[in-house]
Amino acid sequence: MKPQNWYALYVRMHHEKKTAQTLEQMGISYYLPIQEVIRQWSDRKKKVQAVVIPMMIFVHTDNTTRINLMQQIPAITGTLTDRCTHSPAIIRDSDMERFRFMLDFSEQTVSFVNEPLQKGETVEVIKGPLTGLKGELVQLNGKSQVTVRIEQLGCAIVEIPIGYLEKVKV
Repeated sequence: MKPQNWYALYVRMHHEKKTAQTLEQMGISYYLPIQEVIRQWSDRKKKVQAVVIPMMIFVHTDNTTRINLMQQIPAITGTLTDRCTHSPAIIRDSDMERFRFMLDFSEQTVSFVNEPLQKGETVEVIKGPLTGLKGELVQLNGKSQVTVRIEQLGCAIVEIPIGYLEKVKV
């Protein structure tokens, strides 16, 4: 059996959910980061399922299958590449686990930034729904944020009270 890794695939705008359905039907292990958010229109508010990273879906597969998917599914437009090696970027299992945990259990909206963030102190959440999550403490707009860094891609960020955190001793 070939080794399976997490790859980030680019998809056409607004084709993330349809691509996820296609991958589901094909029996491919995937992850589409979605969270429920409240959208405000001029006349109403509504809860909607929003894609956290537009135009991207993650697949857990081997490299040959990844290549075949790109040929079989027209909505897939490419693969995130490693800037150093110019080969498909492999996302570490531990990064994906922490990212998925953050999205699944956060009561706050998780945002994603791909701009470089100053490295923060390593912390662990000790209270609340994200208890056990390890990440970095960063200050953004004067607020304490915990970030999960995914190499080559960026950082998932969630606001969290400073009292819910504890420094991780190295």
